[in-house]
Amino acid sequence: MALRTIIMQDNEILRKVSKPVKIFDKNLTQLLDDMYDTMVTANGCGIAAPQVGVLRQVIIVETNGQKLELINPVITKQSGSQVGVEGCLSVKNINGDVERPYNITVKGFDRYGNEMTLSCCDFLARALCHEIDHLNGTLFTDKMIKGSEKKYSKSTK
Repeated sequence: MALRTIIMQDNEILRKVSKPVKIFDKNLTQLLDDMYDTMVTANGCGIAAPQVGVLRQVIIVETNGQKLELINPVITKQSGSQVGVEGCLSVKNINGDVERPYNITVKGFDRYGNEMTLSCCDFLARALCHEIDHLNGTLFTDKMIKGSEKKYSKSTK
């Protein structure tokens, strides 16, 4: 497994729409493994393939010791509302409040091509929405509530 370079917000790759995965093979497995190692090393709780320069619909989220890999994820249901602070591995030194659904249902595939459906709420729903946004060329800063931006330096984080 290898660490990949995290693409930063000024890179146009992050503004492009990712393509669906059609082949579930060792290349996908390698991408998932590399993305996970990269995310953990960067102290993140989620990562999307575009953040490592790959325009494919692949995300990973890890919360409360639970690791989720989703290929070609689509939010099929959403309800409720929550506002919370978000940051991003691709956006340095900025956090801000974003409104997201409180409950979501997501359909997608695992690394082997098995279809899966997941219903979740609260922080996991927020994290999945954040990563799925990356697949559509959207950053959390695009949805940040005006006036909620908090800038910080590395030494004060």
